[in-house]
Amino acid sequence: MQSTITALIESRASINHFDPERKLADTQIKELVRLATLAPSAYNFQNWKFIAVRSQPAKERLKAVAYNQPKVAEAAVMFIVCGTLAAHEGLPRALQPSVEVGILAQSVADGWVAMASGAHQDNPQMQRDEALRSASLAAMTLMLAAQGMGLATCPMVGFDAEGVAREFNLSSNDVPVMLVAAGYAAPDNWPQKRRKPLQEVLELL
Repeated sequence: MQSTITALIESRASINHFDPERKLADTQIKELVRLATLAPSAYNFQNWKFIAVRSQPAKERLKAVAYNQPKVAEAAVMFIVCGTLAAHEGLPRALQPSVEVGILAQSVADGWVAMASGAHQDNPQMQRDEALRSASLAAMTLMLAAQGMGLATCPMVGFDAEGVAREFNLSSNDVPVMLVAAGYAAPDNWPQKRRKPLQEVLELL
């Protein structure tokens, strides 16, 4: 593991207080999402969607369906990270760029599409599980990317999913998995909290 990655992981903390005066440029927001989309996903589904909530009126709408948590309004941007259901339906398009540059043979891509369709077509639980997994991996990647850019973040699951879907016109296939607050930390945040001893969470076989 490269020392820079180690440092980012060891220094990342979930931030509750953001400096509301410091904003992010659109170029920074786009770069965060670009890096987040490099996260892995089954079959390379890329079954995620990001909504960058940055205007104050939009933040207030989000705050109202996120139990009025102050950091929703204070963070420079609030990302609504969604997982996509029925990802198998968009898989041919998702794989096509890899076919075009020779990473995947068309026969391999076709095989993946067939396998994914067979597993997911009539299995809503698997579709949802995969949406949650992919969105979570993307959210963590986004947070580490933000840490590398000198930003602070906080993942949030305290929100009304139906309210978020309603307020931000999500489709029936878009599952709001988590919110990620991003911006510049204000003073007086907690440092990274202590973790359980390794022997409690690791089993070596």
